[in-house]
Amino acid sequence: MMRGADHWAVAVRRPAGDIHVESHDIDSVARRHPFFAKPFLRGVIVLGQSLAIGTRALLIATNQSMDEDEQLTSRQVGLALALAMVVFVAIFVLGPTVLFAWLQRRVGGGLVTNVSEGVFRVALFVAYLWLIGRTKDIHRVFEYHGAEHKTIAAHEHGDPLDPEHVDRYSTVHVRCGTNFLIIVMIITIFVFTLLGTPGFWWRIGSRVLAIPVIAGFAYEALRLGARFERSAVMRALMAPGLWLQRITTQPPDAGQIQVAIASFDEVLRREAEAAGAPG
Repeated sequence: MMRGADHWAVAVRRPAGDIHVESHDIDSVARRHPFFAKPFLRGVIVLGQSLAIGTRALLIATNQSMDEDEQLTSRQVGLALALAMVVFVAIFVLGPTVLFAWLQRRVGGGLVTNVSEGVFRVALFVAYLWLIGRTKDIHRVFEYHGAEHKTIAAHEHGDPLDPEHVDRYSTVHVRCGTNFLIIVMIITIFVFTLLGTPGFWWRIGSRVLAIPVIAGFAYEALRLGARFERSAVMRALMAPGLWLQRITTQPPDAGQIQVAIASFDEVLRREAEAAGAPG
């Protein structure tokens, strides 16, 4: 799946070997209501849009790669992703909070407990990604992720979009969503430390309520990292996300690169068409 300023596209390799491509407009809340395009608010809006687009793209990809009698409905995919989000928050946000609140009642700690909670959360997340990346299906997903990054890098460097040229580039890219996730995890260390060690239920509630705030800060940090990519300070701040991409992206094969190129070409076509440009 590739996303442009106003359009997104998804390309899927069908069981017969051909590639299905389709694209759609991005319904931008921030464009209709400029207030939501303000810094720190736009990150929350982009996160919501990304989840909505990702759900739709997943439905398309799933149904195009399955027989007609096995296809899923949007309700089924939506429920599955909603459940996944609940599990994610429970394991990676609330789980460490409950564990370290229990430890604090027994051994004390305060500031040290909050910092330890954050470090544990990051370690747990990295371990989870490494573990699922060892499975065959997720490893293949990570290969397609690498194909996306290689394709975008080739375009940014002005190279032809064909498998031979695209494959020369790295699977690592500074604007990756993986960077966003690890930035969120790191910011939680500082934010939750500032919140102190309130009562148990308020501690749980504050972790959930802080998610949109943290997402807004993380998005702005990601934008700065992409804008000042050559800055030594920004490179240092983006380094954890780039390291993590060594797990979440893997070298793709030529067929996977073809799928990524097909999706990206469709986004470029729709963006140029909307702008009134030739080709």
